[in-house]
Amino acid sequence: MNKNNPIGIFDSGVGGTSIWKEINSLLPNENTIYLADSLNAPYGYKSVDEIISLSIKNTELLLQLGCKAVVVACNTATTNAISVLRKKYNVPFIGIEPAIKPAALNTQTFSIGVLATKGTLSSNLFSASTNEITKNIRLTEIVGEGLVPLIENGKLETAETILLLKKFIQPMIDAQIDHLVLGCSHYPYLIPQIKKYYQKE
Repeated sequence: MNKNNPIGIFDSGVGGTSIWKEINSLLPNENTIYLADSLNAPYGYKSVDEIISLSIKNTELLLQLGCKAVVVACNTATTNAISVLRKKYNVPFIGIEPAIKPAALNTQTFSIGVLATKGTLSSNLFSASTNEITKNIRLTEIVGEGLVPLIENGKLETAETILLLKKFIQPMIDAQIDHLVLGCSHYPYLIPQIKKYYQKE
């Protein structure tokens, strides 16, 4: 495959653009193709079979467009489908997972939180990669139900979004976490709102 071919990136909507921005910053001379599967967003409440099927469709479209590598810019797709994709296709796959390890290594309160989708938190890969790391750490897991559709529709600062964030974040504050892991590529777009909430505490 030609080295000038693009890098393909896919996610269940616009969330993965947070990953794309970092790729573009680190590799400014690379061509990229971003595939936003907003039609099927969010992936977080779909079955494993559905997530795998959608990931295969996304991958095949990117490969048809000549992509030399595929970035699975979705925590749910990574934790549920990347092993299947790596076995099925002869191109490099780069996935993303919640940053539990750096949070666990740097916590001072031995209490960290993770805000993610149901699909990510219930996956075998997430369990396997976090159980050992968080053995002596209190891990508060919260499913961010309803956040992805709001972000997809640009409702970042609405009362509904703020109320949901308060509902999800308050149990973590009560647990005295000192690191909050955003386990969905959509959630970085809520960092300003999350910071405002923490500053009020």
